[in-house]
Amino acid sequence: ARIHLQLQPPRQVVPAEFPGNHRVTVDERRHNRHSVAHHMRIAIIGGGAAGLMAAASALETDPTADVVLIERNAELGKKVLISGGGRCNVTTGVTDLRELAKRYPRGAKFLTSALHQFPPAAVYEWFEAHGVPLKVEEDLRIFPQSDDGHEVVGAFVKIFRDVPNLHILLNRAATSVKKDGDGFAVTFHEGAPLRADRVILTTGGQAYRHTGSTGDGYAFAESFGHTLTPLAPSLNSFFTKEAWPKELSGVSWEWARVSALGQSWTGPFLFTHKGVSGPAVFALSGLVAFEKYGPDAPMPLSINLYPEETVDAVHAQLETAFRENGKKAVRTVLSAFVPKSLADVVSRLHGLDDLNAGDLNKTQTRAVAAWLTGIPLQVVGRGAGDEFVTAGGVSLAEVNPSTMESKLCPGLFFAGELLDVDGFTGGFNLQASWATGRLAGASAAS
Repeated sequence: ARIHLQLQPPRQVVPAEFPGNHRVTVDERRHNRHSVAHHMRIAIIGGGAAGLMAAASALETDPTADVVLIERNAELGKKVLISGGGRCNVTTGVTDLRELAKRYPRGAKFLTSALHQFPPAAVYEWFEAHGVPLKVEEDLRIFPQSDDGHEVVGAFVKIFRDVPNLHILLNRAATSVKKDGDGFAVTFHEGAPLRADRVILTTGGQAYRHTGSTGDGYAFAESFGHTLTPLAPSLNSFFTKEAWPKELSGVSWEWARVSALGQSWTGPFLFTHKGVSGPAVFALSGLVAFEKYGPDAPMPLSINLYPEETVDAVHAQLETAFRENGKKAVRTVLSAFVPKSLADVVSRLHGLDDLNAGDLNKTQTRAVAAWLTGIPLQVVGRGAGDEFVTAGGVSLAEVNPSTMESKLCPGLFFAGELLDVDGFTGGFNLQASWATGRLAGASAAS
């Protein structure tokens, strides 16, 4: 059954109402150690995947800690709920850590510790243990058996229910985070600041701004002296200058190599009414995320429909087929190699519409073979993808990969997409968020 997330946390409170919102100083603690029970307070800003896991991990590490989860939306995990078309691609079935690392164009080395401590297999077990049965699909993406992302967020709702020292602030946007004595002060548009011993920033990137990922965390990080690497969208589809892909919208290919600017990726792709999309395209878009291209400066793209064969081998196959079916139209013979709609396009683009297969000379046949193994396109824009994450973020050189703690400000932690870490489509970005969130939560509570 769908879990409706009309969250009723233990008690939604405003910062001024928190017990002990007055910071207990070292002197006060020394003189009142028998009368003052000071529990560590951890403020987590951002209730997405990384923030949810950080909160659960902090409570697991120190059940006495006061954990405050601050979320600007009216519900938790909004981006988690819409990921994978609402199905929520929880993690990946790629379990070999060296192979896993190859799925992160940026941040793979930094993630080593987090992924080692909370790898995909452990994430799988964690969600199943918390009441979310999962399934592994053929392409190794992992989803809830129900195909409903509400179950994933619902697992955290169950964990948080009836935990008196967890405070969830919904519809509350933090406006600043500042050092305050030996702790921190989190301010809001109204009300008293929230004082905390530790702060975990899990505000996400800039992708899907309508879910609340508006980049506030970047400003918070910079206020503590952290460096931001350049930001760019990733995991996007490509819009092409050519109009003919529109005729093939929906036509897919299971195994092709897409290449641009010296980068390439092999996997499934499909034509769209504006260009090309699909897993291989998303991966390539991540590899060229920081390249500038547009209508005035298109990016050359090449698609090889036969990545495991040479041009000569494809040419030989075509030559044989054309010779053996000499009286048939070229497009008819080509439709034995590619979908009919694509055969029509190939025939038209090469001026072969009025020819029979037997009329083709060697040069024309080779031109068709070269086209099929290197379809030339000009990319003029980016479109939405399955995930659409932000490449770039808080510089990894300034964060301890073993704890997710800031090297510049003790007590400040980072997790999730706010960091300069991003992966390909297929559950890799959520996996990074779960792993860094778990490590940040445990480290902050230790």
